[in-house]
Amino acid sequence: MSIYQRGRTWWCDFATPSGNRVRQSLGTREREKAQELHDKLMAERWRVERMGETPAYTWEQACVRYLREKGHKKSIEDDKTKIAYFTRFFQGRVLREIRRDEILDAVSQLVFEKGPKKGWPVADSTKNRYLAFASTLFNLACNEWEWIERAPVFKKKKEAKIRIRWLKKEEANRLLSELAPHLQAIVRFALATGFRHSNIIDLEWSQVNLVQKLAWIHPEQAKAGEAIGMPLNETAMETLIAQVGKHPRFVFTYRGQKLKQKAATGWRNALKRAGIRNFRFHDLRHTWASWMVQAGVPLHILQELGGWHSFEMVKRYAHLAPEHLRSHTEAIDRVVQDGTKTSQVYLTDEVDQARKKALLIAEP
Repeated sequence: MSIYQRGRTWWCDFATPSGNRVRQSLGTREREKAQELHDKLMAERWRVERMGETPAYTWEQACVRYLREKGHKKSIEDDKTKIAYFTRFFQGRVLREIRRDEILDAVSQLVFEKGPKKGWPVADSTKNRYLAFASTLFNLACNEWEWIERAPVFKKKKEAKIRIRWLKKEEANRLLSELAPHLQAIVRFALATGFRHSNIIDLEWSQVNLVQKLAWIHPEQAKAGEAIGMPLNETAMETLIAQVGKHPRFVFTYRGQKLKQKAATGWRNALKRAGIRNFRFHDLRHTWASWMVQAGVPLHILQELGGWHSFEMVKRYAHLAPEHLRSHTEAIDRVVQDGTKTSQVYLTDEVDQARKKALLIAEP
């Protein structure tokens, strides 16, 4: 039996000239195409074993090796999602025959697959991440595994500026008052520490020292790959102490069990009741950073507390505390108030009236 069906998909089963058995999916539901792919695979095996050509490695083989070598990555689940998506297009394909334009076409078809935006095109930033994954996989196949002669090169799509959304304190209080107790606890802790959602729900008591008032994130848990140490303020301490005794291992729980990754319904309903729109859990981290900057925390200290690898990420919050620019803007006062004989500034009646009107508008 050379080709046969499993379900609706055609598979092949044949012996190579050296006697090795090949059994794999042909990635098609059409018999004629399956027969064509089968014949092509047999011919390639003959050329490899009899003429010494480079083996024709498949997309699936590349993915299996990638997962085996990169299984330690924190983002491996995201990589699995990307592999599953690309496999829809490249199942059963020989790796070296997958063209750059085919990859770009696959990425162009990315859409939201669930939620209120189901069917809508994804953002260019998401497309860039899929292209980056494809680039990594093909570069490994070319430069390290020597499976293909060259890897495709992709131009990064222009991305929109990173979104910064943060709550005012009265908004945060409204949100907290609408949350269920188990969600209220993690939101309070997020506002107090700036920890990411995954770091909070995965937080273990072994990562907390209530005596020294410290909590820490291990390098393998941190997005930047470096450990984060957080001195705990009063709000964070009160939140943690309230969790003592609920679980022997995990800090934050629901009905005696570790919190799940998503509590979307309770979160969305609380936001709606609080009258807060366009807000994600990750925006609590933006809120924490914004409040810290407004309280006068220097940006380099904020970078260390937040565990940001790049200072560019922290500069997003600089506009919230422009005090470092005040001495420069006040330089104009010296010019306006300078009555030296070299230069004087005269305000006309019209300008003076406009200034007075502006001051009246600004008064509370």
